[in-house]
Amino acid sequence: MEKISTRLQSDLYRLGIRKGDHLLIHSSLNALGRFPNRAETIVKVIIAFLGSEGTLLMPSLSYQTINKSQPIFNEQNTPSCVGGLTEFFRTYPGVKRSIHPTHSVCGIGGKADFLLNDHLKDETPCGPYSPFAKLPLVKGKVMFLGCGTRPNTSMHAVEEKFIPPYLFGEKIDHELQLSNGETLVKTYQRHGFKGFDQRYDRLFNVLEPRDYRIGKVLEAKSVVMESLAIWEKGILYLKQDPFYFVDRAN
Repeated sequence: MEKISTRLQSDLYRLGIRKGDHLLIHSSLNALGRFPNRAETIVKVIIAFLGSEGTLLMPSLSYQTINKSQPIFNEQNTPSCVGGLTEFFRTYPGVKRSIHPTHSVCGIGGKADFLLNDHLKDETPCGPYSPFAKLPLVKGKVMFLGCGTRPNTSMHAVEEKFIPPYLFGEKIDHELQLSNGETLVKTYQRHGFKGFDQRYDRLFNVLEPRDYRIGKVLEAKSVVMESLAIWEKGILYLKQDPFYFVDRAN
């Protein structure tokens, strides 16, 4: 496992990750290769690599299971629906979770409280208080670990800033069961996208070479993007064409 750890640290460094960075990771655990205790190894190595001043974030989205017919979100028990690594991280000691029924984020490290604590204030998935919207404020980075760049939840936050016509759907009342024993009921507006497919891979068409790096992390083809660049270029191109980052569904 020492060989895996050393290689992982080297791969992170080549992709521009440094000690003290604030890193949001989208992932495919299987893309990393097969070795014992994969999720635990990845999480431990990255936390150590970032150091106590850095922050590791992963989405713990639950939009597949929390909906109109099952509107109850439990901070401690509602699982993540976006991969094995995110679900392992959700239950890792010391990790905190932002409060949102469908678009929560888990995190640990120096800026975790700042990035996570205010998400409850939002009434949409990725509003101004969400970790996705706050990441550029700390000059954070977004890593796509073996999953391609289409699952880019940060772009939802960009869209919420601009509000293209396809973005929002229905409003739903959700019950939020918090880890402190408190229960809240709150109305949220879900994302819509009816009739549209997301094409956030088009960021490659608009980002400057300095805004991202491409390489491998273990066996996983990976990309790291600067969150500030995602916001600046995303908003710029949505202003020019509100449908730039979607295709009409067949």
